[in-house]
Amino acid sequence: MASLFDKLREGLAKTRDSLTDKFNEVFGLAVTIDDDLYDELEEVLITSDVGYDTSVDIIEKLKKKVRTEHINDVALLKDAMRDVLAEYMTADEPFDTTGPMVILVIGVNGVGKTTSIGKLAHKYRADGKKVILAAADTFRAAAIDQLEIWAKRAGVEIIKHQEGSDPAAVVFDAVQAFKARKADVLICDTAGRLHNKKNLMNELEKINRVIDKEIGDARKYSMIVLDGTTGQNAIVQAREFKSVTNLDGIILTKLDGTAKGGVVFSIKQTLDLPVLYIGVGEGIDDLQEFDPKAFAQVVI
Repeated sequence: MASLFDKLREGLAKTRDSLTDKFNEVFGLAVTIDDDLYDELEEVLITSDVGYDTSVDIIEKLKKKVRTEHINDVALLKDAMRDVLAEYMTADEPFDTTGPMVILVIGVNGVGKTTSIGKLAHKYRADGKKVILAAADTFRAAAIDQLEIWAKRAGVEIIKHQEGSDPAAVVFDAVQAFKARKADVLICDTAGRLHNKKNLMNELEKINRVIDKEIGDARKYSMIVLDGTTGQNAIVQAREFKSVTNLDGIILTKLDGTAKGGVVFSIKQTLDLPVLYIGVGEGIDDLQEFDPKAFAQVVI
């Protein structure tokens, strides 16, 4: 059976081939650590969808590390680069999955929101947690049916109403079930798009009020699902949602289908949000907790 690291390597093959080949070429030709080498490394980052500002910032941190640790051997620079990238992506406060929690999942249609919820439910259930899903994306046709299919795959309970019903009412019933069943995790699917930003904001506010009033001591997290294949456009989407609701972290999907995995590096700096989970395949167990150190090790 493949290890998580092997699955990560396989899932990030396109990003790895893109970034690793470019880095290997730069490191392989370098003789001394100088401004030309830094410029070439910065160019590799920029052309790998890391983003200009983030690329410049990463190279500045690399220069500081080289100076502080008195690194003068090109052969040691790759490991230094890995360390810088891992530190760059590490969250200040790790996502805590101990104890009861409610997770609000947000994202536009087509990013893999429903699929991610199903995989997340499967992951938590495999960890021995009792999971309930709330089908509160009541406006998109077939969203409830899709979530129900994933609930069956994951072997978890789903709370649902009819299509077009009040999402906050669905969440209310789900929270009551969460408390009555003494469940560990409640994952709420929410609308990714309504008629306009104000409607979306109002809907999310209503749902948040219900959760805050009813969950008691359970922790609440809001996660946004972003499509890794869209690169820097994923950051634009996250900014839009962040302007109308609080976000605690990101689920980045479809990294197995893109060479734009470099966007991971710019997300934390640009949005000040940690990547919590990444999708590296279509299987039910292909949603992995994001490990910055392993990610840096794989792509460089």
